[in-house]
Amino acid sequence: MPVRKTEVAGEYPGIRACKKSVKKIFARLDKFERWKIPPGDLSAAFLDDAAMVKLHADFLNDPTPTDVITFPGEAGDPTFAGEICVCVDQALREAPKHGNTLEEELLLYLVHGWLHLAGHDDLSDAPRAAMRVAEQETLAYLAGDGTRLVLRKAR
Repeated sequence: MPVRKTEVAGEYPGIRACKKSVKKIFARLDKFERWKIPPGDLSAAFLDDAAMVKLHADFLNDPTPTDVITFPGEAGDPTFAGEICVCVDQALREAPKHGNTLEEELLLYLVHGWLHLAGHDDLSDAPRAAMRVAEQETLAYLAGDGTRLVLRKAR
């Protein structure tokens, strides 16, 4: 597979994702034989509650905060695989509940979005359970070589 172009967008007040680390995460996931996403470029957006609530309301008719929203590329278009939008505010709330750092929680969200692009669903119990297993396997795969998300202070 050719190298994907990865766009990283969004700045949360005081925090920004290191673009190099996001690109490394996606490049590593591309090598994971277990789950494959469609070919094409990827976009990752790091958003606050207000932006995420707007997306959730506009595209899923649900005006509540959420952790991840994934937009797949158009079927048959090999130029764009999709966009993964993650909510930094949600990660800040959830990370302590799960014993995660902010970086670990956001990495989980990126993996979750990737798995959606690979065809996983979490709208009912059985697929949701399979998604949780896939998340853990994928996170373990990334941890195997130390691949992680790096956050920096925004300027």
